[in-house]
Amino acid sequence: MLKLRRATVMSADPLTVGVDGVERPAWADKGLIGPCEVGDEVIVNVEALDLGLGSGGFDIVHVNLTRGLDAEGSEEDHVMKLNYSSLQHPVGSIERPVDDEAAAGLGMSIPVLAIGLHGHLAPAAWAIADRAKRDGRPAPSVGYVQTGGGALPGSFSRDVKTLLDRNLIVGHITAGPSYGGQAEAISLIGAIDAAESQAWDAIISGPGPGILGSATVYGHGGMSALDVAHAGLALGAPVVLSPRLSSGDPRPRHRGLSHHSRSVLQLLLAGVEVPLPAGRDDLAEAIQEIGDGRHRVVFEEVDLAGYANSGLPRRTMGRDIDQDPEFFSGPLAAGCRLAELIES
Repeated sequence: MLKLRRATVMSADPLTVGVDGVERPAWADKGLIGPCEVGDEVIVNVEALDLGLGSGGFDIVHVNLTRGLDAEGSEEDHVMKLNYSSLQHPVGSIERPVDDEAAAGLGMSIPVLAIGLHGHLAPAAWAIADRAKRDGRPAPSVGYVQTGGGALPGSFSRDVKTLLDRNLIVGHITAGPSYGGQAEAISLIGAIDAAESQAWDAIISGPGPGILGSATVYGHGGMSALDVAHAGLALGAPVVLSPRLSSGDPRPRHRGLSHHSRSVLQLLLAGVEVPLPAGRDDLAEAIQEIGDGRHRVVFEEVDLAGYANSGLPRRTMGRDIDQDPEFFSGPLAAGCRLAELIES
């Protein structure tokens, strides 16, 4: 059963609630439950905070009993997100209609970058714009398609808001179980297919923040990169995989080329491009061995110092970019390669 408790809003910004006389951090999805104000009576899900989860260490407002029971809903949209749960709600759908003449043929012209965790989004997007700037070209229009595998609410990510504000991404589609973006798609492949109609030059796609993992071969949110890559390949798009690398992760399975990326590279049914920071020939050999030679490794010069001074997130799982430069060098290389594909 859901671990729900009655609570009172103690502070609206940052949101804190009082549960059994104890003040606790909380988060509310305003798009679903509306605003919370001091004194409101709310129901919160306390499971994550009680378990001491790192990235999810806060209570989540389930319903606002004071001001959240008067919503009128929608009379037009009939596609349900979080369907058959108590949080189901109707949304519009961005997918192409069946009678679209373009549906007769496949062959997307815009490249797709598959990321296996949300921390790759900002460095990849920054690298695309930076490479274009250094080449004397205007920043391309890059959109983000959010998948399952991490946080499902599109409004939860501070990175997405920052990237949109800085025009490093120009759109945000939430696909599958994810919801709350600027546009909604029932399926991941439908979202990627619809991106061309948004006049995007490229797509970055992967999970929201708070990736789920279980120290198993396939039981982790990083597998969403496999779905993204296969969707792009099926639509005929050039596909790039952002490799998860680390030089500072205390877990051996993530050091060097993470087992997350290894699993995806092993399972892919066709070859993709895998950019690496210049000089990592050892990783190139590993990738060729994992993929039986079907993947194409490209080397890119990455600007770690430039990204570190960009004002964008420079920490991952408690480690600064100086403590784990390889974590950021992987998506920076991927962004550089995507910029080249856009230019070509």
